[in-house]
Amino acid sequence: MRLYLLALNPTDSVTQGFLPAAARLGLSVTVLTDSVADHQRAYQELEFAPEVVECPVRDHWEVISLISRLDAPAAVFSNSDHLQTQTALAAEYFGLPGKSWRATLRAKNKAELRRHLALTGLDLVWSAELAPGQGPARLDPPFPCVVKPREGVASEDVALAADAEELALHCKEIRRRRPEAVLVVEEFLHGELHTLETLGDGERRHVLGGFHTRLSPPPHFVEEVLTFVPAHPQAVTDQVLAQLDALEVGFGACHTEFVVQPDGRVRLIEVNYRAIGDQCDMMLAQILAIPYFELVLSAHLGHPLPAELGARTDRRARNEVVCADRAGTLTGAPGPSDQEHDGVRLAYRPLRPLGEHHEHYRTNRDYLGVIWAIGPDQAGVDRAVAEFIAANRWEITG
Repeated sequence: MRLYLLALNPTDSVTQGFLPAAARLGLSVTVLTDSVADHQRAYQELEFAPEVVECPVRDHWEVISLISRLDAPAAVFSNSDHLQTQTALAAEYFGLPGKSWRATLRAKNKAELRRHLALTGLDLVWSAELAPGQGPARLDPPFPCVVKPREGVASEDVALAADAEELALHCKEIRRRRPEAVLVVEEFLHGELHTLETLGDGERRHVLGGFHTRLSPPPHFVEEVLTFVPAHPQAVTDQVLAQLDALEVGFGACHTEFVVQPDGRVRLIEVNYRAIGDQCDMMLAQILAIPYFELVLSAHLGHPLPAELGARTDRRARNEVVCADRAGTLTGAPGPSDQEHDGVRLAYRPLRPLGEHHEHYRTNRDYLGVIWAIGPDQAGVDRAVAEFIAANRWEITG
């Protein structure tokens, strides 16, 4: 059976999660990508290296045309934010299980997500779009408000504006980096950020818990710490699931971000219709002690999920990133590490190579490395992460 995996960059989720899972399921894998050399380098040390084929993966017509000339697919899959709609359309064309392309489009297009939820009556968020070259002068948003790319990802170019002057400044800065992007301006949704992780097969959906996220100080929204939450209050989970149902989101992996307002109302921030990233998916598999990546792929193969996953609920976890605080070259940093002490398992993975120069982005692209720990109690995992950070140094020069 052949799995076609659409990808842009060779992420840890692919190399450490989905490719090994595909091998365990007995699948032959063909990676379709427009960056063949990067993928070949990333896979050369893997025991089960996939076939890599060049393809303009952002174009669903080309994806379908290429797959039709190759071996018949058993599944078409992607964990990329940018390729969910192309993947869904290809799966539908070949008569394979997959996500609704309408749902993937709503999740990716932040303006369409707001419009659709408003039409359902579940939530009304003030929101407006700015076409390329269009400034915010004609808008009258409620302040504070947020401006972001309509199809953005990972907090890149997302900023909080306190007034019209700040809004105009943020729009100008984003336009300098993304002149062709459509921007969304929307009201700021107050509350602490949480996530809900779900996994479904189109008929049955499992809630896997979620995370409580600590963000950087405004005006930016860099995710700095995620603490595992085995279960949100049922009223909160029910509201999130109702909005996902309205968006027709229920197949495969989904990572949903939301806030809870003082009156108990849940407001969605965004729906990332794929597995959570930044090592949290690997961490989630170990927290729950389930074959997470195999289950995700099995759904795309048309296999029903079990009624009970047998997930553990007695573990706690923390995922914390080390961020660059300025531009420069990374000249000192620890290497990959795996440790276990006093029942706490800790892993560190570098995210930027030594000797590489970067600007200061004030986004997730500032991540130098990620530390995550799993153990029987929250205090223990928090302490393990803090001790690892204190014992190591990350040096930026230039």
